[in-house]
Amino acid sequence: MTTFDARQTAAADWFRTLRDRICAAFEALEDDLGGDAAPGRFERRSWERADHSGAPGGGGTMSVMKGRVFEKVGVNISTVHGAFDPEFAKTIPGAAEDPRFFATGISLVAHMVNPHVPAVHMNTRYLVTTKAWFGGGADLNPPIPVEADTADWHAAFKASCDRHDPDYFPRFKAWCDEYFFIKHRNVARGQGGIFYDQLASGDWDADFAFTRDVGETFLGTYPELVRRHMHEDWTAEDRARQLAYRGLYTEFNLVYDRGTLFGLKTGGNIDAILMSLPPVATWE
Repeated sequence: MTTFDARQTAAADWFRTLRDRICAAFEALEDDLGGDAAPGRFERRSWERADHSGAPGGGGTMSVMKGRVFEKVGVNISTVHGAFDPEFAKTIPGAAEDPRFFATGISLVAHMVNPHVPAVHMNTRYLVTTKAWFGGGADLNPPIPVEADTADWHAAFKASCDRHDPDYFPRFKAWCDEYFFIKHRNVARGQGGIFYDQLASGDWDADFAFTRDVGETFLGTYPELVRRHMHEDWTAEDRARQLAYRGLYTEFNLVYDRGTLFGLKTGGNIDAILMSLPPVATWE
């Protein structure tokens, strides 16, 4: 049985607890919509992995719901360990010297039934090689942007960042805008948010506290945005805009997303890695 140190255990426990709270909040939204259809509920499926040598390497749990508010939402957690493939290790800070690693995190993507409700992505993670750091963020992805939603989203994450370091929000917002940009289309994937990586200030407790605050801010902000719009009427034209937008979302995740590449290169569960893809999308 693999033994983790206190920091690794604390991070993995936090991501598991956050998963449970987010799933409960999302199921409450399903209950609040009303109507004749049964509200959606999460179904969980656990998986295990082996690293490139064949040795056991941890695993995770997929939590997926398809309901009347959420057309498809996945809230996945994982705790994996082992050794990177030697070539991939060269691309990870601190792994070229020693390919052994530990990684734990939560990854969430929601695609909504109502085109007026914004899709969303959030993930936070803790990774250890010969170095250790936190990363993650959250970004809003409305097919039909609403200025007030975008403003409130950014205000919430600015407040979260400012509680820890006044330099965080301008840095992490700009990083998000740069990262979630579809270069071959010359268009942003969504309305942005924050993105950070390799956060290792020298104060582990402070970095962990910030990462927890990102999760708390998401939980306190996104369900309220859903409630604003989930009862609104929508048209066939609105649905067409939503499906075309999902095509752009898919392109980014398959071409540029680092998390997708990390999962594939470390022998992760394919269904969990590709959970971010929408159930239906269109291209011209």
